[in-house]
Amino acid sequence: MGRALGSRIWAIAEGYIPGWSTGPEPEFTSHETACLLNTSDEDARVRITLYFIDREPAGPYEIDVPARRTRHLRFNELEDPEPVPPGTDYASVIESDIPIVVQHTRLDSRQSENALLSTMAYPVPET
Repeated sequence: MGRALGSRIWAIAEGYIPGWSTGPEPEFTSHETACLLNTSDEDARVRITLYFIDREPAGPYEIDVPARRTRHLRFNELEDPEPVPPGTDYASVIESDIPIVVQHTRLDSRQSENALLSTMAYPVPET
């Protein structure tokens, strides 16, 4: 394809990683995921900043998404500059140097009847 689809800035207003899980790991570990799609011919450099109710933001978390690839990034695997705290409400802003597409997914396996939520992130219009 080669053409960059999407936006450079995305917002996910909802974020929460349950503090426990039911079922085998890592498949059924409760998590939040940002599904990042890069359709362009160049690698995307992505920065994620997390916002909380009662403290200053965390980040940026910096990752790359190779050209013409997807990357499913579990927020509970982010470590640098700090781990994402489980059991805490947060929101995220995802910024890329080139347009990408972002989808948000949560697996909540606190009960044996798992819950899965998936939605598109909000693409912030460029001004």
